[in-house]
Amino acid sequence: MLAGKTIEKVFIQKGHKLFDSKEFYDYLNYYKVPYSYVPPQKLKSITAGNHQGVVALLSPIDFVPLETIIQTTFEKGKNPLVVILDGITDVHNFGAIARTALCMGVDVLVIPMRGAACLSGAAMKTSAGALATLPICRVSHLDVAIQYLQESGLMVVACYEAAAEPLYEVDLKLPTAFILGSEGEGIGLKNLQLVTHHINIPMQGPITSLNVSVAAGVILYEAFRQRMEL
Repeated sequence: MLAGKTIEKVFIQKGHKLFDSKEFYDYLNYYKVPYSYVPPQKLKSITAGNHQGVVALLSPIDFVPLETIIQTTFEKGKNPLVVILDGITDVHNFGAIARTALCMGVDVLVIPMRGAACLSGAAMKTSAGALATLPICRVSHLDVAIQYLQESGLMVVACYEAAAEPLYEVDLKLPTAFILGSEGEGIGLKNLQLVTHHINIPMQGPITSLNVSVAAGVILYEAFRQRMEL
């Protein structure tokens, strides 16, 4: 943080007294760096060096402010297309979504400070390098980001199995933000209550849901197809 490096996450040894200072946590919160308490064995698995009770993982990318991306996109005369990931912790799904997002013209990928996949080498590899190009915004609270996007003129669209409105009946040429949840927990209730549209992907057959990265591909391609008609 202080050396101009972007930190992905900080691991702190449980019960370590050295990191009880308020100043230390003030820095983490100010720079929006996720942290968690782990046993000593976890730190040893990350590094063989003298960690002194804390290990910081450097991020392979630099995060961008959401406000900057939205304003810049509008100034270019383009309707923003945003993807919000709520609880997507699997690095392979995360990387695959980022790859599709970049190919389908998404302007920014929004992730929470906690409860998101680590931007590791595996995620970078799965994304085929997309994570090095696609703007990524990490926010403290997704609900605040959703409200900002709505105030900026974007409709926020949640896609999940039980939603009533078919994907293909929504005008995705408008400024749009999609929110996708994990396959286990889905979209958080607080975030779900804020969205503009609740949509589903029409399907047939005995299986009623898709892998989240596949669903993202279907949704984003429909947005891409509609926008190509402009």
